[in-house]
Amino acid sequence: MLHPHLSRAVLAAAALLTLIPATHAAELRSADIHPDDYPTVQAVRHFGELVKQRTNGRITVKVFSGGALGNEDDSIEQVKLGALAMSRVSSAAMHNICQTTRVPSLPFLFRSKEHLHKVLDSEIGDQILRSCEAAGFVGLAWYDSGSRSMYTTKKPIKTLADAKGLKIRVQQSDLSVAMVEAMGGNATPMPMGEVYTSLKTGLVDAAENNFPSYESAHHYEVAKFYSLTEHTMTPEILIFSKRQWDKLPPDDQKILREAARESVPYMRKLWDEREQKSRAVVEKAGSQISQVDKPSFQGAMKPVYERFVTTPEMKDLVAKIQAVQ
Repeated sequence: MLHPHLSRAVLAAAALLTLIPATHAAELRSADIHPDDYPTVQAVRHFGELVKQRTNGRITVKVFSGGALGNEDDSIEQVKLGALAMSRVSSAAMHNICQTTRVPSLPFLFRSKEHLHKVLDSEIGDQILRSCEAAGFVGLAWYDSGSRSMYTTKKPIKTLADAKGLKIRVQQSDLSVAMVEAMGGNATPMPMGEVYTSLKTGLVDAAENNFPSYESAHHYEVAKFYSLTEHTMTPEILIFSKRQWDKLPPDDQKILREAARESVPYMRKLWDEREQKSRAVVEKAGSQISQVDKPSFQGAMKPVYERFVTTPEMKDLVAKIQAVQ
């Protein structure tokens, strides 16, 4: 049964989908909520170029950016149904579908970007990707999403006490809600597309995201105070429909997997450049970037780990990640 809020564009995409016939010639459709010049969109296009080259044009990838096929929940549903081949989504959007994806979203789990990359590029990252297959998704690759920090409309958040009582927009994820509640804030889950207006009208006092999203969604225009809590490094995930995947011969599956992996360093390079550029844009526009008392936030996170690290597998993953040097 289709989600009642699926947009006409999503339904049209489902109707127009080029299914994979016996010849295995196909146009694979991929969705992304980010704008056309965003690193994740460019990375999936690069992935598509590699696939096209290696299949002599037999398999192509068409990327629908800017939320043209609906929000992330919409595209996840379409990927599961097989009406979309792929989507790039935040792994936070997969938390309730594929439980182990919660692990890399845990607050203050990664010590640095280098630590994050070392983990995701290892068997630990592969284990989490594989765990999504039971839910109908083939995890092809991890992309960067930087570190997420708090930004506010009225005053900076510099200590844990500053977050108390603020209405803070979070992703539609129970883990994100629990994290903000542990900080003493009032978590308000909502889709990305509603955040600008909610900040502008005072429906929320704050939101949390990385520099490129803060800049590209123009949130810096209505929330000038960016506080470097760097509370999570929730990665992006490139998911493929298991229904479509199972129709592909092993050779094509191998090409897709290898091309996805090879798109990762390309994406990371674009991400680093975009992060610096976005920070420069918001600073020039008058955003105030503040350092924070990070230990005060870290100390409040124990209840979040107790609530969400619930299975032996997840506990083992957390221990392995913390042990990676």
